Amino acid sequence: MITTEHDVVGIGNAIVDVITQTDDAFIRKHALTKGTMAIIDAAVAEELYRKKGSSIEIPGGSAANTMAGIAGLGGRVAFVGKVGNDQLGDVFRHNICATGLNFETAPNTNDIPTARCFIFVTPDGERTMQTYLGACAELQPEDVDAKLIANSMVTYLEGYLWDPPGAKKALVKAADVAAKAGQIVSLSLSDPFCVTRHREELLGFVQHRVNILFANEEEIQSLYLVETFDQAVRECRDLCDVVVLTRGSVGSVIISSDNTYVINAEPVERVVDTTGAGDAYAAGFLYGYTQGRDLSACARIGGICAGEIITHYGAQSEQDLSKLIRETLR
Repeated sequence: MITTEHDVVGIGNAIVDVITQTDDAFIRKHALTKGTMAIIDAAVAEELYRKKGSSIEIPGGSAANTMAGIAGLGGRVAFVGKVGNDQLGDVFRHNICATGLNFETAPNTNDIPTARCFIFVTPDGERTMQTYLGACAELQPEDVDAKLIANSMVTYLEGYLWDPPGAKKALVKAADVAAKAGQIVSLSLSDPFCVTRHREELLGFVQHRVNILFANEEEIQSLYLVETFDQAVRECRDLCDVVVLTRGSVGSVIISSDNTYVINAEPVERVVDTTGAGDAYAAGFLYGYTQGRDLSACARIGGICAGEIITHYGAQSEQDLSKLIRETLR
């Protein structure tokens, strides 16, 4: 493989996660759609913060979680995302850099605060997210360092950023720079509602600019407007070089031009919180990919990382992932 400064650079929302244990009654009372992510404004964010109860507050965001996971596995990673010029922005930067990744994106210069994501976890382990985007929606093409992208083996794009127009342009710029440099472009579809809002654009973007696509069952079915997972699998066989489809407790399906791999989920004693499971899976998969592992091994590493994340609260690993992979695969 080509020698690069970074294995993976992720571009995504820089968010502080506010994780709260709750029940289905709270979800119903506040008219939330269980298991999905919705964008909220500052007023709703303030109301939820008042009513949420006790919580854990840690740096998050889908692509940032994935980059932190790759760093924990020993990969060389960088992150591009926008924070506010405030205390939460400083906390995000300090903590995300402490995981071992490179984060040099300049903070926002206006008064828009750092983003936060309320993650309500019900007893079944399902998470319902309400996100105030704040400063992270201010990401612009000029925040994308072409040299950084060209010197990264994989550029990993977070689908949530397709909503803000400036951020979407930043993703397109990054994909074009990576392609011109002969590097790999990867995209996570992020959320079925996000796919529904931008289905035609996203489909065209994947077909023409993406090498590795990550999606769960709902997301890939939304992309093709089909009712079953099997229908979606048939549709996406020629979509891009590699399609990675995660299925929660069922495992994952990897589709390439010459093969399809069905990988079982890793056994866990108890599911505590599914927050970040898909992000952790992508971390494991991309780490394996950049280390030259075959697709089946990449999927297995992804499953091991996802299995670790769901055994505790929060999207940051509580174990030495590199050690966990060695011990599980030996």
